[in-house]
Amino acid sequence: MTVASRKAQVGSRRSQVVSLALVLAVFAVAHGQEPKSLGYSDTPMLPGGKWHVHDGTRPQPTVVTPGTFSTQETPGAPPSDAVVLFDGRDLSKWQNEKGQPAAWKIESGAMVVAAGAGGIQTRESFGDCQLHVEWSAPSPPKGEGQDRGNSGVFLMSRYEIQVLDSFHAQTYPDGQAAAIYGQFPPLVNAARRPGEWQTYDIVFTAPRFNGQAVAAPATVTVFHNGIVVHNHTTLIGSTVHRALGKYDVHPTKAPLMLQDHAHPVRYRNIWIRQVKSYDEP
Repeated sequence: MTVASRKAQVGSRRSQVVSLALVLAVFAVAHGQEPKSLGYSDTPMLPGGKWHVHDGTRPQPTVVTPGTFSTQETPGAPPSDAVVLFDGRDLSKWQNEKGQPAAWKIESGAMVVAAGAGGIQTRESFGDCQLHVEWSAPSPPKGEGQDRGNSGVFLMSRYEIQVLDSFHAQTYPDGQAAAIYGQFPPLVNAARRPGEWQTYDIVFTAPRFNGQAVAAPATVTVFHNGIVVHNHTTLIGSTVHRALGKYDVHPTKAPLMLQDHAHPVRYRNIWIRQVKSYDEP
């Protein structure tokens, strides 16, 4: 037998073995038998002592279908596991602070702040989350400083990410667009022109309390128009005006709130996802 013939024979046998393995695997799954582990059980334990490195029995991450990006003309689609809070059609997910129907307006697929109607908040409560909000400052612009396209996104109704027209317009830095109000200005000013749609993508971890003590403060990461403006920033407490914020003990979940600051700011395409722990279904 020539060398070439031997190589061909070995290659044929390998193909047969692989084919047989595939057939056996399909047979095992079809008859309710667990396939061989994908990983290892003889590797070191990860911190916490629950899973090995490359542990094949560790739960597989939940499959989520990604959404799509927005354009100025069209809002994107949310991820498949998101809670859609506003899709341009109605305000059924919102109410005023007294629990009555939200009195803001809907125009061309956007909700518009109705001056004097008061802030609105979600009927559902949230804690650790990923939040997507799109907003647009009034055009043409009017006013100066804080009197220019002012509104706000309040996580848990008490931690504000400022909404303001900061395109070629200045105010105190911890009160401009994308600031953690009264605490931290954004790392950069990523504001778009008034009338253009802007995006906030926020990852928020709620504070933890041990009795009356703060066991872990809240943290937030914010992307403004795709640019990171807060990077896992620790909040010093609730955001307030002309005072130092502090923590007050509150539930693990609370409504999201949008502020009425008497300016016709527009909002669209608002969705939120619960952020869970590793291995949590």
